[in-house]
Amino acid sequence: MPDAIYANNLCFRYGDEPIFSQIGFSLCAGDFAGVIGANGAGKSTLLRLILGELSPTAGELRLFERDVRRFDAWSRIGYLSQNGLSSGANFPATAEEIVTANLFSEIGFLRFTKKAHREKARAALAQVGMEAYAGRMLGSLSDGQRQRVLLARVLVSEPELLLLDEPTNGVDAETVASLLLLLSRLNREKGLTIVMVTHDIARAAEYLSRIFCLEDGSMVELDKAQLLEELSHKPAGAASLRKGPENHGNHGNSGI
Repeated sequence: MPDAIYANNLCFRYGDEPIFSQIGFSLCAGDFAGVIGANGAGKSTLLRLILGELSPTAGELRLFERDVRRFDAWSRIGYLSQNGLSSGANFPATAEEIVTANLFSEIGFLRFTKKAHREKARAALAQVGMEAYAGRMLGSLSDGQRQRVLLARVLVSEPELLLLDEPTNGVDAETVASLLLLLSRLNREKGLTIVMVTHDIARAAEYLSRIFCLEDGSMVELDKAQLLEELSHKPAGAASLRKGPENHGNHGNSGI
């Protein structure tokens, strides 16, 4: 199976400050991977490299077997940012309008949406269980409902690779569980490859097929079975792992 993402000896630094060096990993199509690590470890930076917003200092990064520096099929990649939930709270648009806006490449500049575009938006909202809220203003929805609408906005363009930066941050436990179940279903039923930065590994681990940890400039893949065993012995309500030889460090609420 071809790699959706391949990194080899990947390095990045901000000015004179190294973030990570010579990390290597690959994700196959259909993987559901979690990325954990302490604040400042470079989790969000890694996503920005994959998105082409930053350029590697050294090493190789390939998307769908093409160098990220020459990659141009960005419609194959969807991205939900860390601050999307808070920034969308007061946005003056309905859920359907928010989702339809991500079809701008199909609609064209200064053109009106057509029935086909609205149907696509409704179908994306249906995927996340929000079709009944299509006409509701985004600001009138709960945090969990808004997060689903923002996810539908990403899904409407039918990406093959979905990048999520702390999608469960700032929402209640019930919403977290619901969102993780939804992502797991999309991964399983549609074969969507997902990379999710998260600090909430205790809740997310059972849904993930692979788990990576960024720490001290390096990246390691954790043994999921061993991690689940460790988590099963944590006190009830513990949100995340702490130091231990298997988890390679703490995880914070955000990356760089």
